[in-house]
Amino acid sequence: MIAIIDYGMGNLHSVSKAVERLGHEVKVTGDPDEILAADGAILPGVGAFGDAMRNLRASGLDEAAKAFARSGRPMLGICLGMQLLFGESEEHGRHEGLGLLPGRVVRFRGPFKVPHMGWNRLRFERKSPLTAGLEPGHVYFVHSYHVLAENSGDLIATTDYHGPVAAIVGRGSLYGMQFHPEKSGELGMKLLSRFLALTAGAGTGGT
Repeated sequence: MIAIIDYGMGNLHSVSKAVERLGHEVKVTGDPDEILAADGAILPGVGAFGDAMRNLRASGLDEAAKAFARSGRPMLGICLGMQLLFGESEEHGRHEGLGLLPGRVVRFRGPFKVPHMGWNRLRFERKSPLTAGLEPGHVYFVHSYHVLAENSGDLIATTDYHGPVAAIVGRGSLYGMQFHPEKSGELGMKLLSRFLALTAGAGTGGT
């Protein structure tokens, strides 16, 4: 079972339907016990970083997400959910994130359109189970803030928007996608399918 973490912010319906279309049982849940019993977890997100972290902490889902990540089972953050995996964000002040990956979230700066919205081509930076055998293509982004990862080894893919932008990150069984895979056509669904394949036989239980 794939748990989609429901903390009151996120594209829950579109993500859950995409997981179902790919043949996996899915449960949208805000129950820490159900999350920790899952084979894989997805942390979606749409909105402001600070509001998201407040909601996660108020419900105890911040600790559930951290415990799930420590369990070694596959976990995926999508859009804002990817940003929440990092240490902090400057969105509307300084806010601490989950701290599962080192880095910070900053606003795009420059004489160009913000938010970054539309289809951009991925550039694969290193080998990963998510991208093995796939050809880089275009995926769909909508964001005004982006991740500056401290460790370049955590970058699986980047895109170019007036400079390199983190698009897919990963360390161990923890992954993040800045774009919306469920809205990114064939390539997006293939990437999501690769993540879901990692959950098969991942096992449940201890943290």
